[in-house]
Amino acid sequence: MARTSGSNEVGEMLAERIAGLIIDTAVNSPRSLQKRLGPSEVGDPCERRLTYKLLDWPESATESDPAASIIGTGFHSWMEEAFERKQTTLPDGRPRYRIEERVTVRPSPIEATVVAGSSDLYDRATGTVWDWKLVGHTSLDEYRRKGPGPQYRTQAHLYGLGQENDGETPKRVAICFVGRYHELRVHVWTEPYDRQVAVDALARLDRIRHRVDDPAAAAADYSNAWWSQIPASDQAKCRFCPWFKPGSADLAVGCPGTQADRPARHGFESLIA
Repeated sequence: MARTSGSNEVGEMLAERIAGLIIDTAVNSPRSLQKRLGPSEVGDPCERRLTYKLLDWPESATESDPAASIIGTGFHSWMEEAFERKQTTLPDGRPRYRIEERVTVRPSPIEATVVAGSSDLYDRATGTVWDWKLVGHTSLDEYRRKGPGPQYRTQAHLYGLGQENDGETPKRVAICFVGRYHELRVHVWTEPYDRQVAVDALARLDRIRHRVDDPAAAAADYSNAWWSQIPASDQAKCRFCPWFKPGSADLAVGCPGTQADRPARHGFESLIA
């Protein structure tokens, strides 16, 4: 059968249209538009990135691939449905699982300083706060060897505090890492819930916010000299940072990062959490 003339051009046009729809939907999702720091971000080891976020600073990373974020969102929805099917009732009449319940880690009369988010799962029968992470196999092996890192660990305990604020009695936090390729691989990191981890993280956030709100910062017009006083972190996931700008000499424009050998990519696993 003869191929219709121009079919490739039509296919490419349609592909671009669908890709544009996907990107536009991802960029304009409520999560992407959120300006307030959530529990998944509070424990970020990079104070510079947190400062950019608190100031709602113009992003410098121009390329963003939302595919992994979309896949991760779909996985969270799948897990939500799975536990809804497994839902049971405790002897006291309450449902065993709190699934994707929004919790407030720290209430505040000032909207910008509220810390709240959707907790993936809380198991009342065991007192366990669960968080799902869909990751690549290389990352999964690293988390298996080294643990979840400060950001994910802090996030888990912040959600524990959120559950406690809702009247629950969390005993453990657990992060379930699932490999996102063709074979199922699962690794669970867990430790006893420690309220102090969450309290310390919130205190650190307040110190960073205080520096941002200092009138001297505004007087300095948040210049490169001012930004230079704010430390970056060797543990930062620079290639996923919206303010990562390789080779930048002006931190007010973008951050060159702390790992020069890493490629300039943005928008993958950090967006899944």
